[in-house]
Amino acid sequence: MIDPSEDRAGRTRREWLVQLGAGFGAVALGGMLAEETSGSTSPDPLAPKLGHHRAQAKSVIFLFMEGGPSHLDMFDRKPLLNRLAGESLPSSFQVPVTPMGEARSPLLGSPRKWKRHGESGIWVSEWLPEIASCIDDIAIIHSCWTDGINHSGGVCQMNTGSVVGGRPSLGSWVTYGLGTENDSLPAFVVMTDSKSRVANGPRNWSAGFMPALYQGVALSPGEEPIANLRPPKGVTHSRQTSKLALLQAANRAHAERRPWESELEARVRSYELAFRMQAEAPVAIDLSQETQATRDLYGLDQKETAAFGRNCLMARRLVERGVRFVQLYHGAGSKWDSHSKIEKLHPPQCRSMDRPVAGLLKDLKQRGLLESTLVVWGGEFGRTPMSEKGDGRDHNTTGFTMWMAGGGVQGGQVIGATDELGLYAVEEKVHVRDLHASILHLMGLDHRQLTYVHHGRLERPTQNEGRFVERLVRGV
Repeated sequence: MIDPSEDRAGRTRREWLVQLGAGFGAVALGGMLAEETSGSTSPDPLAPKLGHHRAQAKSVIFLFMEGGPSHLDMFDRKPLLNRLAGESLPSSFQVPVTPMGEARSPLLGSPRKWKRHGESGIWVSEWLPEIASCIDDIAIIHSCWTDGINHSGGVCQMNTGSVVGGRPSLGSWVTYGLGTENDSLPAFVVMTDSKSRVANGPRNWSAGFMPALYQGVALSPGEEPIANLRPPKGVTHSRQTSKLALLQAANRAHAERRPWESELEARVRSYELAFRMQAEAPVAIDLSQETQATRDLYGLDQKETAAFGRNCLMARRLVERGVRFVQLYHGAGSKWDSHSKIEKLHPPQCRSMDRPVAGLLKDLKQRGLLESTLVVWGGEFGRTPMSEKGDGRDHNTTGFTMWMAGGGVQGGQVIGATDELGLYAVEEKVHVRDLHASILHLMGLDHRQLTYVHHGRLERPTQNEGRFVERLVRGV
């Protein structure tokens, strides 16, 4: 019997099924493919959709500190760590599993100056003076934990809910569940602060097993985030329209013979989107329209803060134009990863991020956008209280800090806690899937009801786990 997965004519299994039985195989394939759709009656899968309940937020800006920032040196003050610096982890603590095997190394103190900030009196270290000024708008989550012990697994889980690649990203689930409010801009945008490659690359914003049109659109770092946005000189609007129509006709004819290839449909839609973007995107990314006061707020004219400041300002301009999900990677290339020389490596990362992030929060607030925009900050994990190489910290997956602001979140509060050394989450533990369930809930989506049928199986963004952290909206 011929194996239909790859027959002698070089046909794929699906091509073989389409051609089987004078075309009756295509009917079967059509039914199979129809099963793997959302069931929406809308002819446009990106059309705006209603959520499962009233949304607190209309959009998300996820500030991803790639490499693992040290919660112990920024948000999670641990006086005992300094008192026991140089000693071994107390015997009362369970010895953790660490990627570099430094679990029994001496404890490394955190020689930070700490201060209570805002009316809430939340502790923030000297490394983040600008974010500290916004603390009353921020809900600090001290009790986060994850399963991804290395960068690849950790970044993958923080983006997709799983340490194993192949699942849709959180931004893709939001786009699938809610569609877009602006069909002239991508619904899901990703930006990095340099040309360095983020761990796992585009898989972090992939649509996984869902149609490719739900994947994130990566903009380039620098002054020209969208290449070839303007038509070449001498090409009129009518000429470009006719060329696009011819190209689309060819693409459609090609795609109709291969209905199972979602990448083809995504490519067709990307051409259509690119054409529409030529009218709106130049305005959206034109930062020259901003006042000098706004440029100062984000630190655009300072070398240290210019790159991430530009991305944060771009994020604000995108969400106010209806973009659902914007993800900004800071420290692309795992620059937050400080296995050694943390006192040398962390401060520059903090300085380049602190003013832009605070500027984003203040700008959103003064424009009345913070109420409808959920801002999420954090990395793939934290750092250990035990030292590595004498002056660095290893990966800590069992307890670390993230925070949220806006989008219905009650600011000026601390949720959960780690132990006295900041190693394990011990109160109100919040797993990555709980974070995802909470983000989706604030966007009006119930992670248990948001489903996609893949190979006959009902898939959910949190893999049937996770819970909404109610304290985010109700406070203590």
